[in-house]
Amino acid sequence: MTRKYDYLVIGSGIAGMSFALKVAGKGRVALVCKTTLDEANTALAQGGVASVTNLEVDNFDKHIEDTMIAGDYLSDPEAVKKVVTEAPGQIKQLIEWGVNFDKKEDGTFDLHREGGHSEFRILHHADNTGFEIQESLIKAVRSHPDIDVFENHFAIEIITQHHLGKIVTRRTPDITCYGAYVLTPDGGVDTFLSRVTLMATGGVGAVYQTTTNPLVATGDGIAMVYRAKGTVSDMEFIQFHPTALFHPGDRPSFLITEAMRGYGGVLRNLRGEEFMHKYDPRLSLAPRDIVARAIDSEMKQYGDDHVYLDVTHKDPEETRRHFPNIYRKCMELGIDITKDYIPVAPAAHYLCGGIKVDLNAQSSIKRLYAVGECSCTGLHGGNRLASNSLIEAVVYADAAARHAMAHVGGYDLRYDVPQWNDEGTRHPEEMVLITQSIKEVNQIMGTYVGIVRSNLRLDRAWNRLDILYEETERLFKESKASREICELRNIINVGYLIMRQAKERHESRGLHYTVDYPPKPHN
Repeated sequence: MTRKYDYLVIGSGIAGMSFALKVAGKGRVALVCKTTLDEANTALAQGGVASVTNLEVDNFDKHIEDTMIAGDYLSDPEAVKKVVTEAPGQIKQLIEWGVNFDKKEDGTFDLHREGGHSEFRILHHADNTGFEIQESLIKAVRSHPDIDVFENHFAIEIITQHHLGKIVTRRTPDITCYGAYVLTPDGGVDTFLSRVTLMATGGVGAVYQTTTNPLVATGDGIAMVYRAKGTVSDMEFIQFHPTALFHPGDRPSFLITEAMRGYGGVLRNLRGEEFMHKYDPRLSLAPRDIVARAIDSEMKQYGDDHVYLDVTHKDPEETRRHFPNIYRKCMELGIDITKDYIPVAPAAHYLCGGIKVDLNAQSSIKRLYAVGECSCTGLHGGNRLASNSLIEAVVYADAAARHAMAHVGGYDLRYDVPQWNDEGTRHPEEMVLITQSIKEVNQIMGTYVGIVRSNLRLDRAWNRLDILYEETERLFKESKASREICELRNIINVGYLIMRQAKERHESRGLHYTVDYPPKPHN
């Protein structure tokens, strides 16, 4: 079946839904979601949204400087300025869509402070801010007459000149996106034709065995754009959240928010000793990469598989009020966080790189935009400042919407796109081959491309992944399209990009730390 739309949105987190809501009045919108609208990284974001709102003590310059420092001065200054200065306006938009941020009795925002921030500027809704945003946007999207939601639909490939029989290379100057081939719940493949396509497929956490991401975070958009010869950059910068709840068998890992350290939580090793003073004068409020490496070092030094986060010295009632979901989750496991230390360990959490875009969220492929975690705007540089991601998503979704609406009238639908061709293919006889390959990718990435890297580890990962790539491409060509085989292809593509770009960076910078190029001491 062929479906025709003005706007095709692939992904249903805060980035995709906010874009859809903004363009919906200017044309028909298809919102494609590979599971359901509520399964996205957005819903798991506990901490909040960073924005300058208290002008008595805070200002844009402070937020800009904090972002540049966290990003190890690899951030694009124009992107940083854009997000920081446009953030308050987008906060207002979120509130208009029904998002309720916590306020004090006097009516002002109840602001949190997180690692790397010099001021209290994190707007939040208890400790489940992302869920509150996601729920509010879902209601707005489902009630909009111009948005068609396609749940349990999986985008396989974006459509370019390649599918029209033309040779496309990375040097082709006018690669253009005409829509996407999408796997339907019944196993068929529909052709979605669009004037504008937006990629909002989220992150890559499921490439790793230990992750805080939902398991749908398989880097689909990044892999599709890479295969279509689009530009992907900064993939070496994988942020490992330092404090995921350590409970073996849980996948994804439950996140213990950054805000808990901002609240006064103290990191301790299994002997009960504080240790952050050995690594950074900011102690537990140091940026995430420093804290994650410190925890990794403590664990390796003693052969431990986790450390502790301690908030037992804080007022119990206040702790329960600030972190109700964390309190409830830990109590289910027999841990009373007002009395007991919380076992934590680092887990793959956030991708700072992705599909390279400009200030209008345009990718290197014409008529294709990318927003949210799958994009690389330049905001994060070498490391994301806590709570900058949700606000980046809405600021760039707004930029993409404004630019797309200004140009969509000049784009025609392509009616010469062929239907998906799966002649001669069959259903895989043994799904165990696919699931086993996914486990192998997870193991390779966690073992060799984790928090601390080396040339030897990256070379070994490269060789191991190359074998899986050849096997999977052969299986894909022989098999009918399925979500499982497509996700396997995508995590292999993403793993390759992380490794390749890590090998190309001959320095330790931001989140990329390699023992072969130790960081230079600061004067």
